[in-house]
Amino acid sequence: MKYEPVIGLEIHVELSTRSKMFCGCRVEFGGEPNTRTCPVCLAHPGALPVMNRQAIRYLTRIALALDCEIPGKSIFHRKNYFYPDLPKGYQISQYDQPFAIEGELHVGVEGEIFRVGIERVHQEEDTAKNIHAGESGRIAGSLYSLIDFNRSGTPLVEIVTKPEIHSPQAARAFLNKLKNTLLYLDVSDCNMEEGSLRCDANVSLKPVGAEELGVKTELKNMNSFKHLEKGLTQEIARQMALLEEGGKVVQQTVHFDVASGEISPLRSKEFAHDYRYFPEPDLVPLVASAEFVDEVRAEMPELPEARSRRYMETLGLPEYDAEVLTSSRNLADYYEESLGHYQDAKALSNWVMGELLGYLNATGQELSDLKVKPGQLAALLKMVDSGGINAKTGKEVFAEMCDTGKDPSAIVEAGGLAQISDQSELEALIDKAIADNPGQVEQYRGGKQQVVGFFVGQVMKATQGRANPQAVNELLRKKLSG
Repeated sequence: MKYEPVIGLEIHVELSTRSKMFCGCRVEFGGEPNTRTCPVCLAHPGALPVMNRQAIRYLTRIALALDCEIPGKSIFHRKNYFYPDLPKGYQISQYDQPFAIEGELHVGVEGEIFRVGIERVHQEEDTAKNIHAGESGRIAGSLYSLIDFNRSGTPLVEIVTKPEIHSPQAARAFLNKLKNTLLYLDVSDCNMEEGSLRCDANVSLKPVGAEELGVKTELKNMNSFKHLEKGLTQEIARQMALLEEGGKVVQQTVHFDVASGEISPLRSKEFAHDYRYFPEPDLVPLVASAEFVDEVRAEMPELPEARSRRYMETLGLPEYDAEVLTSSRNLADYYEESLGHYQDAKALSNWVMGELLGYLNATGQELSDLKVKPGQLAALLKMVDSGGINAKTGKEVFAEMCDTGKDPSAIVEAGGLAQISDQSELEALIDKAIADNPGQVEQYRGGKQQVVGFFVGQVMKATQGRANPQAVNELLRKKLSG
């Protein structure tokens, strides 16, 4: 029997608000443990929560970007379970009346676009952070555990997809597209290493063509795109082998060990009734009026799909260029600022996608680390266009600009890199190349036209790449033909 995987994702996004969800404590990563706490986020008796309005605005941005319905009224609930990182013994979350429902996100995988339905988007608070003392960093095998409550109460948005993803590659593509969208919205830094973006994956197998879903397992806290894809691949293979041997999949939460590549069970998977949800009595219902939603909608930035479409329609860029340039808000902003100084959209795109991204990939830097400002890149391209330097020299100058942050004109002047276009100087170099290579001259005059490339190479070598290649080509053909 052939099986197909069915995957649903639960993504948790820490919001970049200044204060926590229900109190005034600062939201910051790291720092001295247990220094950003108060009676509310430590659950002292009598301390009451107060809703963070900015967090609700960010929640609304996310819901609108995912094309969700916003019913207008949602309710906070207490999600009850015991764990040391939960000081109240419950988490304030939302249950049967979430903030937003029935959204979608379109994702491209291997040239095909597919739709992933969004089940719900709701607001909740983050837990504290457990620190397990041991080699693995996990509770199993640890000597003891410590708790840092600085993260407790951080505004958290949970995005739950419908079970409409059918491969680990598609899951990775979805999470990447979602992260890019969130960064455009400026609601979170989405730093997966710091836990600002975390992903759980529910995965099951069903016979091809069957309607009923199989028993699901949950992979917890995937904190990178690569780990999500590898973990899903491993869990699908484990379930496949189990079913083909006549076994049964047990509903449980499992852990993917990145180092060993092994899947191990953590605990039996909970059902909703296990959490004994009931409405949070200390918070009034959350009402998102039409006026409030329209106000947030008006402040929404241009999202990746719209920006990509604009690049194709107004700038004439190919779809590939538009997708690459809008894959990061910072990259798209850099491109557009450069475009304000240099109007050849395609030529600029080639340099950004080729030289600029190539440098960042080779050095492991982020765009924010780049020393070349948009105006400097534009000035370099203008020098290439005007013939001040050739394209090859331009790439060398760009590399030095990246290393030093210097202006291109300063680098060209200091290195004596200006392109040689003076006809008399080029003729002298060409005459010498012809005189030194009579055999190649005979080959050219005998009909072997490609030999001209040999002579161009000789002139370029003599000038250390500074000769104007177009002028050299024209002069060579005249002299060799004569």
